[in-house]
Amino acid sequence: MSKANFTLIGAGLTGPLLATYLAQRGHSVEIYERRPDMRKESISAGRSINLALSARGNHALKEVGLYDKIKPNTIPMKGRMIHDLDGITHLQPYGQKDNEVIFSVSRAQLNMELMTWAEETGNVTIRFNHQLISADLEQNKLMFQLSDSLEELELSFNRVIGCDGSASILRKSIVEKADVQYVKKPLGHGYKELTIPPLESGEFQIEPNVLHIWPRGNYMLIALPNNDCSFTCTLFFPMAGATSFKTVKTEKDILDLFQSQFHDAIKLMPNLVEDFQKNSTGDLASVYCKPWHLGDKALLIGDAAHAVVPFFGQGMNASFQDCSTLAKLMGQNENDWKTIFNTFSSVQVENGHAIADMAIENYLEMRDHVNDTEYKKRRNVELKLERMFPGQFIPRYSMVSFHQIPYAEVYQRGEKQFKIIGDVLKADPSGQSIDKAMVEKMLIHLRIRNL
Repeated sequence: MSKANFTLIGAGLTGPLLATYLAQRGHSVEIYERRPDMRKESISAGRSINLALSARGNHALKEVGLYDKIKPNTIPMKGRMIHDLDGITHLQPYGQKDNEVIFSVSRAQLNMELMTWAEETGNVTIRFNHQLISADLEQNKLMFQLSDSLEELELSFNRVIGCDGSASILRKSIVEKADVQYVKKPLGHGYKELTIPPLESGEFQIEPNVLHIWPRGNYMLIALPNNDCSFTCTLFFPMAGATSFKTVKTEKDILDLFQSQFHDAIKLMPNLVEDFQKNSTGDLASVYCKPWHLGDKALLIGDAAHAVVPFFGQGMNASFQDCSTLAKLMGQNENDWKTIFNTFSSVQVENGHAIADMAIENYLEMRDHVNDTEYKKRRNVELKLERMFPGQFIPRYSMVSFHQIPYAEVYQRGEKQFKIIGDVLKADPSGQSIDKAMVEKMLIHLRIRNL
């Protein structure tokens, strides 16, 4: 295997993981990161403190040998704990099997472990405080600004891969150079992180092995557990409008909102007002881009190619699966980088678009539909069908979170299965009885196969 030289932009989660895949195949990798080394300086790990790790992400970590080191520091979450307006809670399990759980993981800790793991291959160098400001893809030149001195530095590259997130500078250069379809769709909603601290005894204030959700129609609050027994809360809220981040600013505004909408959460959050006013408000948007490459010299991966809103917990998992897919193509097309990049882009674009669409749909479900009577009825039928037709009828959430099925196929199968659920409810609006023979015929007609 001949050795290639790669330049990666961004040492967030995706960059070090991809660098490890490349390094383990004997390639030489340099990563350029705009921020300082978080292992040496206290800086933000990114837009969220913790993330949801599921099957696709776990698979990639296993492939590079890091899973066993990460797993002890994760917290399993078995379902959504719904907090109604009256304070009553009820659990909606993610799946029907004991292993159908997702895991809360510290973004910063995972990021640091990934960087160290990449460096320990001996083939990866990470250069911090290097902000990419432009790329000349004809001359294979990259222009960086050093954040500590503001000096500009021009460097040459052989092959460059953009792992630099939703605001990717490399993507901008590819879009300007090539015939690329690109659109960034703002959600119109943003987010703000808040905190539920531990009890004075050091224990969790509320149940830790679930994802807590306060669904309120046009917005919602969620909480994920941390290893220090705190919870990271995120308020997803309109950016503008009568009730929005634009109007809720003063201490009275904040307290009025939480007392009326999240009154069982407010007593858990002693620093609510301070956190709300101090913590920044983040924007949410989806990125649709096609293709993700330029010849054999430049490629986009992860959020740089397909940033998604965080409501399916798949941003990191989708990015990690990108790395796994690219590594598989390397094995199938050794050092034929034109074929590797072209095939990766062709295969993964539709998957990136599919998970972006599903993430938006899941936001509507989480903030509104989870407490809807019809939703609960459909969910009950969905679980019954899964038990009746194991391996053939799999709920969409399960296909996304607990399987390796390509996202585009998940979307297509999900649409067919929604039709089956609808027909079951037409036959019996209560959803209590299911005509097994009718469903079997529909599964054959819709060409839904066993997985």
